[in-house]
Amino acid sequence: MFHYYFLLGLRSLRRNPALTALMVLTLAVGVAASVATLTILHVMSGDPIPHKSDRLFVPLVDNGPIEGYKPGDERPDNQVSYRDAINFLNSKAAERATAIYGTSVAVEPARKDMAVFISRGLGVGSDFFNMFDAPFLHGQAWSPADDKAGANVVVLGRKLADKLYGDTDPVGQRMTMSGQQYQIVGVLDNWTVVPRFHRIIGSQDGAFSDEEDMFVPFNAAIRNELPRNGSTTCTSDISPGYQAFLDSECTWIQFWFETRSASDRPALQNYLDSYAAEQRKLGRLKRNAPNVLYDVREWLDFMKVVGNDSKLSAWLAFGFLVLCLVNTIGLLLAKFSVRAAEVGIRRALGASRREIFNQFLIETTVVGLVGGALGLLLAFGALALIAMQSKALTVVAHMDWIMLLTTFAMAVLSAVLAGLLPTWRACQVTPALQLKSQ
Repeated sequence: MFHYYFLLGLRSLRRNPALTALMVLTLAVGVAASVATLTILHVMSGDPIPHKSDRLFVPLVDNGPIEGYKPGDERPDNQVSYRDAINFLNSKAAERATAIYGTSVAVEPARKDMAVFISRGLGVGSDFFNMFDAPFLHGQAWSPADDKAGANVVVLGRKLADKLYGDTDPVGQRMTMSGQQYQIVGVLDNWTVVPRFHRIIGSQDGAFSDEEDMFVPFNAAIRNELPRNGSTTCTSDISPGYQAFLDSECTWIQFWFETRSASDRPALQNYLDSYAAEQRKLGRLKRNAPNVLYDVREWLDFMKVVGNDSKLSAWLAFGFLVLCLVNTIGLLLAKFSVRAAEVGIRRALGASRREIFNQFLIETTVVGLVGGALGLLLAFGALALIAMQSKALTVVAHMDWIMLLTTFAMAVLSAVLAGLLPTWRACQVTPALQLKSQ
């Protein structure tokens, strides 16, 4: 009977086409608005590295001045000082660790047809690539020995490699950046992490910006005094000079630990607390504030990657869907009310209320499927318009299979919910009274 009722539902779409089109359009617009907003929220709030998000940690210690500090009001800075970063790197407190700071360099191409241009980069440790599953197209990361020596080596992003060398494998070649020669040891493949949790701070579009063009050893970036391209917080005046800046309490470096398993988190927390206690004995970290570890999901929450405005937009979109459902209920009531005579005849011929209910509910399901298909097209169009607004929105305004299935499920469920009252009303037709009125 389901197949028969489904065919009846398809045929019923041709009855009163204007009313049917209005129902389908109302449902499609409501579904498209809510799905487009929900898709963006889904992408923004997703786990960017689910297989190890509970093993990657950001350590934060409060090295602010004691003046004006009130216990209980602390919110640790989201970066660490150079001194703390170096101590963390040397501690071997976890399986892997990396310091990260953004920089920009002047790339001096060997090609005569290309002028000097500025490129964004990161100073990182060799563990960075394994920690964050960076895919290599050519070559590999530099060695721990290169880390220690601060060797002038570089890993290029694919865009920069294609720009400078085309399809040629550039591994082993040398390139000039900011007056220094660097040997290319690797080229990353296309790499998009959404949200880009490992480098939220200091980039124009935050967690939804493109990956940097090149990566150099952290110690090499420091030794060559590459300029900082990112956020820096200094709570007191510092003496002139680069070394004085390194020795200061300014926070400008992001740091990540990776433990062997999630169960190693208490041990890493104990290390962080012991480290802070030792530094207080040396006259630092005077606030004695709590030391914090954030895993990936906690870090995204701490950095408010999904803001309240995004959540509010999703609620407003669902409110609009409810409004569309109310209108659909009214349209279905009007559509089913003109079929009272048909229901009366079917009831007189022996059809039960349950059969009538099933027939009409399947018809509303057909409306939901058609509305879902149209809503999907409208959702794609809405996401395309949203993506045109900025580069950051381009990263999040795309639909995956989960949201594709959600669109159809939402459309059918919405139609079924909207059709419950009209269908119940249609089942209440009394055959004798309806036939007598005819």
